[in-house]
Amino acid sequence: MKKYVAEFVGTFTLVLLGCGTAAAVGGADAAGVVAIALAFGLALIAAAYAIGPVSGCHINPAVSLGAFVAGRMKGKDLAGYIVAQILGAIIAAAVLLAIVKGQNYAEPLKDYGLGANGYGPVFAGSPVAGYKLWAALIFELVATFLFVVTILGVTQKGAPAGMAGLVIGLTLVAIHLFGIKITGTSVNPARSIGPAIFALGGAIKQLWLFIVAPCVGAAIAGALFRTKLLTASGK
Repeated sequence: MKKYVAEFVGTFTLVLLGCGTAAAVGGADAAGVVAIALAFGLALIAAAYAIGPVSGCHINPAVSLGAFVAGRMKGKDLAGYIVAQILGAIIAAAVLLAIVKGQNYAEPLKDYGLGANGYGPVFAGSPVAGYKLWAALIFELVATFLFVVTILGVTQKGAPAGMAGLVIGLTLVAIHLFGIKITGTSVNPARSIGPAIFALGGAIKQLWLFIVAPCVGAAIAGALFRTKLLTASGK
């Protein structure tokens, strides 16, 4: 039970601080993009060192799926982790909604408010420059693949101890710097589900991509570790 509570709290933290920065600061200019990327990365670093010893700090259904495919967790834990992560994201989005409603206008709640992910020219109020579906799909799949490869790589036996959280957090920053103007950057189904539920509009219609693409990318990464192609021993 401790692991599931830790995953709930960790995901809550990531979504509230990351999506909160996207909603409050915005990302239309370079400064906004950097601010959002740092918010997600620093939130993950903090969570990694706070709850990592309890649950491993997946705080992302795609990461948990990758670990499962790699043979590092059981199916029972996979289900519990995913439920806890999604609930954490939804509660965080609800808290963020309450905060955003304190503004004197409703624009942040329209379509892609609350830092929701999306793609295409109708990604209203976002920094996205009209990327097409296939471009968004490729980015989310490949970015999640690289993210999960990093996570499984730095947490495998033989990897330097103590640096994993920092490396993973910085990797998430880099991924956000690249992807914010493409999809708003998900690489995490829970992070996308929470805001989309409240933003509705285009965000909820396009949510499928931010569940399917990250899961496929994570499963491929997990398979490479399961087959020992990316393990330190090589055996």
